[in-house]
Amino acid sequence: MTQPDQPVTDPSDRDHAARAIARSRVAAERALTEARIVSLARQHQAIVEGSRWTTDDDEHDPEGSTIAFERATIASMSREAREELRELDDAEMRIERGTYGQCEVCGGAISDPRLEALPTARRCIDCTSRRR
Repeated sequence: MTQPDQPVTDPSDRDHAARAIARSRVAAERALTEARIVSLARQHQAIVEGSRWTTDDDEHDPEGSTIAFERATIASMSREAREELRELDDAEMRIERGTYGQCEVCGGAISDPRLEALPTARRCIDCTSRRR
């Protein structure tokens, strides 16, 4: 009996491999996001420490508006990073349910390049484009 050129792959093996890839993508994105949160917290702390040496009168201090702007920018970036962590949590739940990589609008597959670029993607390119 001759062997086939390509081994027959059990669908459950493919599913397991796809989930492993998805978990890896999400974990890598989570590590980057958590590192960004730590960095932003350090930057915020440095601004707070630095502002101790300036006047408390932001209105009349030429540096006051810059310091306030930097604090607000870092606060906004921190909120966005924490929201990204929530999106990553949701992506992990979709992996466990077996719906990761499935468009929540049309039910079709989300392309691998899109998931690689945006591991938290919930919609395929077509549905995302139509939404705008």
